[in-house]
Parts: sequence; structure tokens; C-alpha cells
Amino acid sequence: MTFTLKRFPSTSQMLGKRTIRPLGAAALCGIAFIQDTLIAIDTVKGHLLQIDPHSDNTQILNSHQVKDFTDVTGLSVWQDTLWLTRGNHVYLCNLGSLGLEHFITLPYTADGIAVWESTIYVSCQKLGAILIFDRDTRKQITKFYAPGVGVENLAVDEEMLWVSDTVEQTVYCIDRATGEVKFSVLTPFDSPTGIAIHKNSETGKKTLYVAYVSEEPYVRDNPNADPSHELSYRDRTFIHPLNYSYNPDKRYTLSNGYLIEMSYVEEIAPLEEVYLPEVEWRIALPSETPRQKIKHIEPIGLPFTEEVVEGQRVAVFKFDALTPGERHIFGWKAVLEVRGIKYRITPSDVENIPEVSLELKSRYLVDDDDLAMDTSIVRRAAREAIGSETNVLRKMYSIRNYVYDELSYGIKPHIDTPDVVLERGVGSCGEYVGVLLALCRLNGIPCRTVGRYKCPPYAEYQQVPLQPQYNHVWLEFYIPGFGWLPMESNPDDIGSGGPYPTRFFMGLCWYHIEIGKGISFETLMSQGARLTKEDLSIGELAINHIRFTILEELPPLVDGV
Repeated sequence: MTFTLKRFPSTSQMLGKRTIRPLGAAALCGIAFIQDTLIAIDTVKGHLLQIDPHSDNTQILNSHQVKDFTDVTGLSVWQDTLWLTRGNHVYLCNLGSLGLEHFITLPYTADGIAVWESTIYVSCQKLGAILIFDRDTRKQITKFYAPGVGVENLAVDEEMLWVSDTVEQTVYCIDRATGEVKFSVLTPFDSPTGIAIHKNSETGKKTLYVAYVSEEPYVRDNPNADPSHELSYRDRTFIHPLNYSYNPDKRYTLSNGYLIEMSYVEEIAPLEEVYLPEVEWRIALPSETPRQKIKHIEPIGLPFTEEVVEGQRVAVFKFDALTPGERHIFGWKAVLEVRGIKYRITPSDVENIPEVSLELKSRYLVDDDDLAMDTSIVRRAAREAIGSETNVLRKMYSIRNYVYDELSYGIKPHIDTPDVVLERGVGSCGEYVGVLLALCRLNGIPCRTVGRYKCPPYAEYQQVPLQPQYNHVWLEFYIPGFGWLPMESNPDDIGSGGPYPTRFFMGLCWYHIEIGKGISFETLMSQGARLTKEDLSIGELAINHIRFTILEELPPLVDGV
């Protein structure tokens, strides 16, 4: 059987502006463009799909060859030839007939494929490599080290090879001649499974498209159960344009982002009635950073004045007194532009950096937050974590991996000190941060806490009020000459014993909201004296309410493929 590819009207105008959710698809892996025609493989069903980007309508192109295409993961097109990876094998076929011809067999699973003229690129996670073959001789020419730790799919364009890594949540831009990673881009969603490049036939502009596969939880009605609702899961797969802007001077890449409205409100609701004279209630405001821009801030409930504390904006609410029975709601609402960011700095880049300044040492190399840095267990961990390493970036890698090896994640009702956490071997995100701060500071690396919330990462739920399940913190570490770099506390602690992904090592996704870098998120003062937990905790006095609303996706950035 033969088929004819359609070109949908005005497809070029439509691409780059919407999420494509093909009807009937379960798990999209390899994707490719033939001019303006989008094709994709549904690896679970074995369907080779032609997809209308306007309507999400799909057509099965291999109606009589579904078995041959089941479990296909990689897909590429060069001229009139379709290339596939399935199991340990690479196949090719004519687009008009789809009769598979064997090309090569690998010792392990062949994951992704890309083709440029007579050069064939094949990724293999178990080999930790991207293998390069000559089409005519079918011999391996060379290989590149795989840039990430997960299953990788490929696309190629002139001088660059593009690699999407499922575990890393990252797309790498690689020089296809040398294998050198030029930069990397955080994808806005997790589990990227396929990648393709579209060239607009009218403007010549190129856009990266990434396919995603996951499961999403939902509550279904079950009249036979008690209660009559139960948690279930369903397939979630779609294709979305990946926008990015690379800043070579500052070594980072910005990617897709969203306009987000965030509200933080305190409701006075004391566990026991108290009298507090001359109250100043401070709440940190969102920060201005390369990836986060404040478009608007306004008070909620009561007015506030602003202070700047160590470069961070803070809202100050003042009360003559808080008396028994008195009730208030107060806080702030902010509209933010937030994008993903990923830094690309290597150990060789930091070999000859300046010394850390005395100011940073006095502020960020000390125990100022119950870090138990003088205890034997913490000091021993600080030594074991780095061994004989002297490079500051490799130290950070080593400390991070040491903490991931020593701790497993668990939510606790309160935050214990690092010595207790290391002894227990289980910690929350805040406890991971505490251990990381202690070990880094003992090894001469300035660190500070950042947080305090993440927007629920459901970009499709726009204009819908969303509430986070809990607060969240991560950290930043400082490298002279490069500045403050982000590092998540525990989300990359997956797998058993590593290798651990580095998606959030020097990177943050769009849903991280940066507030109060290096300062307390919230403080309470009465008659000029700061109240401690022993005096009265804010949690005993008030209930907080946090709401996010994803307003819209931000316009594409100026750079492209």
C-alpha cells in the first residue's frame, strides 16, 4: 500500500503558536517534518501518524503495517527515505511503500535517530553514546558521549545535532562534527520523547518541536466503590514548540515561559489570642532575575510600604497593635513573567577564578540558620563529600551527589538540623537544603536559600486558580566571575545510586518562583524586636493562602534554530 502526504493549508502560519494534541495518540516518540507535514510514531499502538497541526486530526499512514512499527522509538526523514529505530535495530524504508529494510543492529537498544545526507546518528542509552554511521558502507565512523543520562531522541540541522533527553527534561545543542555541547535548554514539560525541526516555508524561520509522553492522574466516578470516586491515570501525549534564547556571554539559555499571577495572603487566626504592640509584619516580594520579571505588584487587604533588604524587595505591613479578637487579611498580588533557565558552565571554565570576597565569606560561609556545622557528623560528611577534589564546580557536583546518596525524600512536620537529618537518612526539601548549605559552606562555597513556592506545573490549566500542595525551597551557590547559580534541593534525587540527572543543576523551570534570595521570607516584629519561634511563630498566629493563575504562555523568544 502507498500513501500520499498532505500539505495542510496555512500550516506554516499555524506552527509555532499552539500545542498539538493528536486525537487517538497514546505515546508519541519519534517526530519529523516533511516540509510542512508533521508525522509521528505512536510507539504503543504502532501507528505512523500524519497530524493536522490546526485541528489535531490524525491519519494512520501504515494501516497494514502496524505490527512492523510497534515499539518504534526514533524516526527521521531524509529526502524520500524514512529511518526508524526499533529494539536493537535500525531500519529504513521508502516513504511510498513503508517496507522495512534492515540497516544495522546494535548490542543494546537503539533509541533515537537523525539523518543528514549520508550520515546516520543513532543514540543508545545503555552505551551512553551517540553512534555515527556512514549510510553507504553501514560502518561506524565515530561516536559522541551522550550528554544526559536518560533515553535520548535526535534531530539534525546543518551544523547542529539536537538531543532531547527524557530524564534530563533537556534539549542539548551539539556540534555535529565534534560532539561538543554548545548549550542546553530546559523543556517546559517533563518526559520529552521526540524532537524535530520545522522550517517555515514562507519565512524560512526554524522552530524546534518536542514531543512529550507521561501519565496524568484524574478522579473518576466509580459507583461500585465507597466513596464513589477513585484516583486513576490516563495517557498524556502532545507536541509543543520549544522556544529559546541563548546568551553566550552570561552562559545561560532562556526557554518557554508563562505570565503568572501569584497571590500571597496571611489571615490572622491565632491558636490562642495574644496582644502584640507596634507590629511590623514583613513578607518578601518576588525577585527580579534574568528569568523572572515583575510586571505588577499590588497589596491585598491592607496597604504596605516597601523596604529593600540585601537587594531584595520586602513588603512591610504595620499595625499599632494586634489585639485579642482582631482579624485581618493582608498580603500581595504579583504578575510575573517567568521562563526556564539553564546555565552551561564547565569545570574548565572555573579553573582560574578569583577568591571569594570577604563580604561573601562573612555572609554565606557561616552557620546562621541552625546548620549544625560544628557537629562531628556534619564535618565528616563535608570531608567525605568532596574527597580530594579542588575544582569548585566539581565540588558542587560531588556534594550534591553525596547528599542524594545519603538521603531519601520524605515530608516531615518540621525541619530538623543537618546532623539529625544525616543520622536519619530521610529529609524534606528544606532539610536537603540545610544539609547542602552546611556541606557547601564548610567547603568554602558560598550558598544561600531561595524559594518559597512553585506554581503547579500544569501549563494547560490557564485562567484557572491553582494552589500549591506545599511550600518549597532550593538554593543558589556562588562562583566568582559567574555569580549566583541555581540548584534544586531534591527533585533530581531519582534512581538508585546515580547517575543523577542534572536538569536542575544550574537550571530552573518556568514554575519556580524566586522570592527572598538569602533573606527570611517572612518575619514578625513587635516594639522593634523580632519575634522568634520561642516567642510566637507566625504559624500560631496566622494561616497563609497562596494562589497561582497561569494567564498565558509568553511569546516566542527572538533566537531560533
